[in-house]
Amino acid sequence: MRIFISTGDVSGDLQGCLLVNALLRTASALSLKLDIVALGGEKMESSGATILGNTAKISSFGLLEALPYVLPTLKIQRQAITYLKQNPPDLVVLIDYMGPNLAIGNYVRRQLPNVKIVYYIAPQVWVSSLTAKDTKKIINVCDKLLAIFPAEAKYFQERGANVKWVGHPLLDRVKEFPSRETARANLQIADDVTNIALLPASRPQELKYVLPVMFQAAQALQEKLEQVHFWIPLSLDVYKDKIEKAIQEYGLKATIVLGQQKEVLAAADLAITKSGTVNLELALLNVPQVVLYRLSPFTYWVGTKILKVTFDYASPVNLVAMKEIVPEFIQERATKENLVTAAMELLLNPERKKLLQLDYQQMRALLGEPGVCDEAAKEILESL
Repeated sequence: MRIFISTGDVSGDLQGCLLVNALLRTASALSLKLDIVALGGEKMESSGATILGNTAKISSFGLLEALPYVLPTLKIQRQAITYLKQNPPDLVVLIDYMGPNLAIGNYVRRQLPNVKIVYYIAPQVWVSSLTAKDTKKIINVCDKLLAIFPAEAKYFQERGANVKWVGHPLLDRVKEFPSRETARANLQIADDVTNIALLPASRPQELKYVLPVMFQAAQALQEKLEQVHFWIPLSLDVYKDKIEKAIQEYGLKATIVLGQQKEVLAAADLAITKSGTVNLELALLNVPQVVLYRLSPFTYWVGTKILKVTFDYASPVNLVAMKEIVPEFIQERATKENLVTAAMELLLNPERKKLLQLDYQQMRALLGEPGVCDEAAKEILESL
């Protein structure tokens, strides 16, 4: 049986990797041979998928930010459609990546009407005010939608989708992380050192808009704390040179790490991080965090003033609970002063840290039970 999986960006590659592992594991138990072909990245490839095009390195978020990736995205999209035309799969799985995935899904709907489509981890139209048309497109393109958040499942179910809530796949991934003690030993971190993880970028434009203010805050924290060291785990090594240059520019005592993200996150006393999937990983590891995000001023202005986009929260941690568990600072609120104040409170105020970690535990209960990836794989294979 052949399954085609389409996803984009670093987070999608991670989620796709976890799903590929579960699909192959579940299929093997059923004595079913699977051929998995995908748009994804190195993680999915290492899990056993044949990659038609690498989409992990061409993702963006925003209007101007997306322009450099339009042609590369269209090229990979055409490659995928050509492949699907010549090698019709038995099933298509779409993971997030709304624009390109809707194009691929609509092609399959028109040209391969007998091929079932499962949307796993739907685009987060359920958290924004700009939703009606996109919601309808997502529902129309898929036969089944596998939701990872309870609110997501409720949102799509109320609008007529065939939905199954499976829980969040990071519940499975976090079991692979080392303990705090093991992680600090592996990274050779002394007991008296305050260890802060910096997670500035998984997309190129984040180096321009997120990294500077994050490093300004790190610089200020370095002046306030006697023993502090910053660790920067990279999801893509293509960013290494620019981040190394920025470390020197801001005079940070920092180490860039490739391939040891689990150790860095598990060992951290605090993380200053862009909004994204990693926020949930940190929460499941019980690590205090301060979240920020910035877009180009033009994109943010168009989104909020012209398109009238509103959203309650940006961080997935806060979205799950629909309350501010972790401090988050978006656009003009993402200042050095705000980041430093929030970080120092989490580092020096035991009661604030205790409250945050209690909220983490309550949030964790809303993510489901371990075994999410196997449950998703089971639902997908049943669609065959």
